[in-house]
Amino acid sequence: MTSTTEQLAGLSEQTTLLRFATAGSVDDGKSTLVGRLLHDSKSVLADQLEALEHASLSRGQEAPDLALLTDGLRAEREQGITIDVAYRYFATPRRRFILADTPGHAQYTRNMVTGASTADLTVVLIDARNGVVEQTRRHAAIAALLRVPHVVLAVNKMDLVDYAESVFAAIAEEFAAYTTELGVPEVTAIPISALAGDNVVEPSAHMDWYGGPTVLEHLETAPATCLRGPAPGDGFPRLPARFPVQYVIRPQTPEHPDYRGYAGQIAAGAFRVGERVTVLPSGRQSVIAGIDLLGVPVDAAWMPQSATLVLADDIDISRGDIIVPSNDAPATTQDVEATVCHVADQPLTVGQRVLLKHTTRTVKAIIKEIPSRLTLADLSQHPEPGELVANDIGRVRVRTAEPLAMDSYAHSRRTGSFLLIDPADGATFAAGMAGDAFAAPDAPGPGPDDEGWDF
Repeated sequence: MTSTTEQLAGLSEQTTLLRFATAGSVDDGKSTLVGRLLHDSKSVLADQLEALEHASLSRGQEAPDLALLTDGLRAEREQGITIDVAYRYFATPRRRFILADTPGHAQYTRNMVTGASTADLTVVLIDARNGVVEQTRRHAAIAALLRVPHVVLAVNKMDLVDYAESVFAAIAEEFAAYTTELGVPEVTAIPISALAGDNVVEPSAHMDWYGGPTVLEHLETAPATCLRGPAPGDGFPRLPARFPVQYVIRPQTPEHPDYRGYAGQIAAGAFRVGERVTVLPSGRQSVIAGIDLLGVPVDAAWMPQSATLVLADDIDISRGDIIVPSNDAPATTQDVEATVCHVADQPLTVGQRVLLKHTTRTVKAIIKEIPSRLTLADLSQHPEPGELVANDIGRVRVRTAEPLAMDSYAHSRRTGSFLLIDPADGATFAAGMAGDAFAAPDAPGPGPDDEGWDF
């Protein structure tokens, strides 16, 4: 029988995981590309392939429509478009993948925010016949705002422009100029035909002028999340460690009469036994006396492992608190300035009461100001719009009822992000990316009124 310790050791031998999203304009071939990746990498089960062939024949198509592998909603199949984000999981001998096929319609831009928010890489598709269009710029801008580390430009339908190198080169140059202005750190351009399979999994025989990787080859080699995390000796992550507390464990059994552990998932960095830590927002300090991982004591744990921390001192800690290294603690603040992507049909207005969810903590908040709205076509700022409507991206200033320990999004995607929620029904208003935290005031501001909202 394999021991728990041996199972933990086996985690270090696992392959890496790449989270990636596809984006692009309507009919650029996103779902077909995803279907081609799944089909040609032998990631489609026999019964799925049989159902796909049957569905394609019922629609009068002689060849299997690979887009149906991801377009699962009835409305998507009837209209031939992608409406919701479709997630698929597959693996090759070199890597595991979680992919998000996002919609191309402008009215579903908010869905792309959902799909790309946790992505290590975004594949932006362009129809070679149409070149860079407004929705292409929109998706590139969102990828830049979400700090997606790697962008792949897939120039699709090259078979419809006779595989012309000049067409590909012109599109790649225009896209590179736009993403440079956005500050995107890296773009890899690949000419493909998702329908014919050119340069998706196998190299194309029609484009001998292209010497770069196929889409799958690039996905297998691009930097990604490491499932095993950094082992001692490999060097720990440079991000400051952050541990949002999800649950306090008090077994109160004869074997563990005084045990008190704080369970959660490490959002960034790594923790070691013996390290001095601070609990925020209270500011109380202690030392890590022990770390439990799957019930086994360990010397260190790192992102994205779920662990239980045991502290040397008895401190009042509850869900929503964050444990951080004492020498690298973020400032706490009740004033948050951020960029938000508005995803609700109901507008977001100045003075509106919302709930702000940051990691495991949810607090009451008020929208104090909406300084600007971003015009994605030319990246200009529209000042004082008064409100944000569905699919808008804008700057907001929010005042919270309780202090939060929030990093800037540029510094940490996990602890610099938050949600604005409708307190009436729990629906999500907006996804937020925090800027630099305001300096804490010298004196505390006014507290909430009897209803807990005016602060």
